Amino acid sequence: MKRIVKPKKKTSIVFGFCCVLIVIVLLLSSGKISNSNTSVIEDGKSNLDYPIVGTNQSKFYNNSTEIKAPAIGDDFYGQNANYPGNTPKYKDNDDGTVTDLVTGLMWQQSPDTNGDGKITASDKMTYKEAAAGAASFNLGGYTDWRLPTIKEQFSLIVFSGVDPSGYNSKSLDGLIPFINTDYFKFAYGDTSARERIIDSQYASSNMYVGGDLLFGVNFADGRIKGYGLKMPFGPGDKTFFVTYVRGNKNYGINNFEDNGNGTISDKATGLMWMQNDNQKGILWQEALNYAENYEFAGYSDWRLPNVKELQSIVDYSRSPNTSESAAIDPLFNCSEIINEAGQKDYPFYWSSTTHSNWSTEAKGRNASYVSFGRAMGYMDGKWIDVHGAGAQRSDPKIGDPKDWPKGHGPQGDAQRINNYVRLVRDL
Repeated sequence: MKRIVKPKKKTSIVFGFCCVLIVIVLLLSSGKISNSNTSVIEDGKSNLDYPIVGTNQSKFYNNSTEIKAPAIGDDFYGQNANYPGNTPKYKDNDDGTVTDLVTGLMWQQSPDTNGDGKITASDKMTYKEAAAGAASFNLGGYTDWRLPTIKEQFSLIVFSGVDPSGYNSKSLDGLIPFINTDYFKFAYGDTSARERIIDSQYASSNMYVGGDLLFGVNFADGRIKGYGLKMPFGPGDKTFFVTYVRGNKNYGINNFEDNGNGTISDKATGLMWMQNDNQKGILWQEALNYAENYEFAGYSDWRLPNVKELQSIVDYSRSPNTSESAAIDPLFNCSEIINEAGQKDYPFYWSSTTHSNWSTEAKGRNASYVSFGRAMGYMDGKWIDVHGAGAQRSDPKIGDPKDWPKGHGPQGDAQRINNYVRLVRDL
């Protein structure tokens, strides 16, 4: 009889694993599949100098409301929750500090400056006080604290928050801020001191090079804006919440490389960008569809960036007023537009991130954008740059800009609705 020799089970498994591994490597290199995380986290530390923390947005939206998760090919596929990125991870050090395990930054846990156990308007500082205070600040046994840059401060924002704009109730129950309150102490504006509930602006160290504004992150309403240093409706200097930071001094510093094929790699963040934008303003759903069906430079895994990825390529040393350019590295090409004041300017760019509102009618109506040109607003009967190039605000996903001839909100934020697109993929 002829003897049949069966192959060893272990050899078969190893061979099969190797075949699968080869296929995965080939697909990754061709761009057919991608890893949604932009960095590898090992022992609480990223292998990148500037890892982008995910937005923590897990809900899905259409042009107005929350929807079930869309599948590939469905309308509204490609939004933020389809590409979650690096999950935010923190460690409470039990000494008044919190370590961000993605970025490697250590933070002051609470803006309770006077140490009375409450977070109120009396804890806020002027910009000068905030900048000077870092030198003498001592917490957790560390003395090398600094006022965070706008990119460091924005790393803490999470878009699982809900914008309370338009909210009139005295009760704050049900409101969700744009910062992880399991680790960080937070308070809305101090209404007993005649503040609005959205007055929870945190100071950064970045002054706007195009005007006398200080960039700050508002963890109550989920935005970056440039704020005047004087109170807008009364005497005195404007004050801000302050949380100092230490560690990873490379955070926020890009390492761009022109790949010579219409793409730009940022080795600091692990992201590859399109060198050109799409050259026209489109609606948010159109932006998602454009990204999901785009092929370029041998890659088909391009996507619409989330708002934190998009903000990572802002160059806060540049502006239309100072460098006569968009607020971005000159390696990138930006379309030119004529803004609401008739000036040569640069566009707002869509992100994949929905800016959720507390009201049922406006729950998913807006999406976040980053302004790489002037952040225009209608004030005192004219259009001006109210918040600075590099601001992060939001626009309605659909509608007609002509319905907003004087913008929206107390500072008349321009409502363009048709915004531009710059695509990204993971290296």
